[in-house]
Amino acid sequence: MATVKIKFRSSSVDGREGTVYYQVIHKRVARQINTPYKLFPAEWSKQHSRIIITPSDEGRRQYLLSLDKKISEDTDRLENVITALGRKGGAFTADDVTSAFHGNHCGLFFFVFMREVIDGLERLGKIRLVETYGSTLNSFMRFMNGKDMPLGDMDSDLMIAYEAWLKSRGISMNTVSFYMRILRAGYNRAVEKGLTVQRFPFRHVYTGVEKTTKRAVPLHVIKQLKSLDLSLEPAKAYARDMLLFSFYTRGMSMVDMAFLKKKDLNNGILSYRRKKTGQQLFIKWEPCMQEIINRYRSDGSDYVFPFLTSQDEDTAYREYKRKFSYYNKTLKTLGKLAGVDKPLSSYVARHTWATLAFMSSVDMSVIAQALGHTDVKTTRIYVEDIGNGKQNSANKKLLNEVLRKRSSVQEVTSVQE
Repeated sequence: MATVKIKFRSSSVDGREGTVYYQVIHKRVARQINTPYKLFPAEWSKQHSRIIITPSDEGRRQYLLSLDKKISEDTDRLENVITALGRKGGAFTADDVTSAFHGNHCGLFFFVFMREVIDGLERLGKIRLVETYGSTLNSFMRFMNGKDMPLGDMDSDLMIAYEAWLKSRGISMNTVSFYMRILRAGYNRAVEKGLTVQRFPFRHVYTGVEKTTKRAVPLHVIKQLKSLDLSLEPAKAYARDMLLFSFYTRGMSMVDMAFLKKKDLNNGILSYRRKKTGQQLFIKWEPCMQEIINRYRSDGSDYVFPFLTSQDEDTAYREYKRKFSYYNKTLKTLGKLAGVDKPLSSYVARHTWATLAFMSSVDMSVIAQALGHTDVKTTRIYVEDIGNGKQNSANKKLLNEVLRKRSSVQEVTSVQE
């Protein structure tokens, strides 16, 4: 079986960076694959064949972390190429491995192709999509025990097996559908690029959307949260204020609030681009919004709120994910304190705004535009239970009217008799 070694070549000039390269060995024949990855000798462990990440300089540290990630991805690709060549049967050489690694058909492997899609989304700044595509790929890789496969091996039997694997782990049907739809989007993109033929591998798995637990709360809960005296509990006060700001701004998501910058507010208009979809939204600035940000002024930061500290996009997003979990935990505690009968989460303000707008007879298409939904079907999921409630109320009103008239007729008949 072919093997892959990671090597480091020092520069011939003292004080200059050296280069990482890979060595592919098969049937006693060795071939070399060069890379553009540059390191200083002190940053390489010959014993462990890996980068040493110790510098105090944050910029250099991030550079080394990114190289470490790229090297890991390259070696995974090489291992996948070797596995795929072995599956085909027949003999192959070290030259075949290096050729496949350098050639375009390395993209014929599903994991490799999905990583390329994720890298493209990252370059476009679509952080939320990077996260969702990444979590989906990680789940599918666990199912496959880390072994990549040619795109041509993607079939309905494999997807049915993956669906069963997810269900056996207690994954909800909406999450199963979420993973399947993202994998399907990646697969369809590969089909569009002509990397494989369309075999419809997702036709026998669930890709719909089931009803979720209603996340909206009544208006009196919003008013109750606003009136709470949290002057001695700053963490809860901050969580409450972020929830209110989300409600005031038509359900702005937590990630968008965290990354909101002072330059996004101009001439009484707040403009921002949704991390999830890349869509740009415009919101008229209101006094209630100003009241909240006045409490959290930070003259030394570009951000509106003191949620993030790093200006580097990748570092800031890692910081966001750490703090987001704590934020949701604080909201749950806040909900109990306020006597709310359901757990508060970062989604509550968004769903509540949509629900109250719908109950106020705002047109569904307007609500969809306000929330930044590209498809009104998504908005309908938010307010479906409210729609049913309106229908039931209308039915009850009609029945009461009919039964009241019937009762009156019976009373008149009884008197006449």
